[in-house]
Amino acid sequence: MSKKNQSLFNILMIIISWLTIPLLGRGTIKRFFPATILSMLICSLDLQIGKRRKWWIFYNNPRSSIKNEIPFLIGPMLIMGVCILKWSYGNFKKFLLLNAIGGAFFTFPLTRFFTKLKLYKLVKINNTQFFLYFYYKAFVLYGFQILLEKKLNLIKK
Repeated sequence: MSKKNQSLFNILMIIISWLTIPLLGRGTIKRFFPATILSMLICSLDLQIGKRRKWWIFYNNPRSSIKNEIPFLIGPMLIMGVCILKWSYGNFKKFLLLNAIGGAFFTFPLTRFFTKLKLYKLVKINNTQFFLYFYYKAFVLYGFQILLEKKLNLIKK
């Protein structure tokens, strides 16, 4: 994929993801956005580890997180975190299942597709390890949301 096409792809990926925000509702965003932001911050730290250990490579600008990984984080991953919390908070099994489905979709068919497009490819990890790299953050996301809800309930009392 050319640098120009990758830039266009990144912009569209972010815009399309963020266009779904009004569908979620203001209350949902206020309730679940802080936990999702924390999860994204943790992921951004993980990205540095993965990049340094060459778990994956991006074909264009391989050293630039802003042009490579960050659009995935602030686009579909962020919105997916809010959506999954909205649809499943209060039912941990459903939450884990939805995260597993979303993570599996991203790490198996989409990673294959993006590799064929020459966007990125996995180098020192396989698809299952890449799935686990994303999936563990689900526990952090849910746990932080529980703590946040408890704290907000204490403040309201």
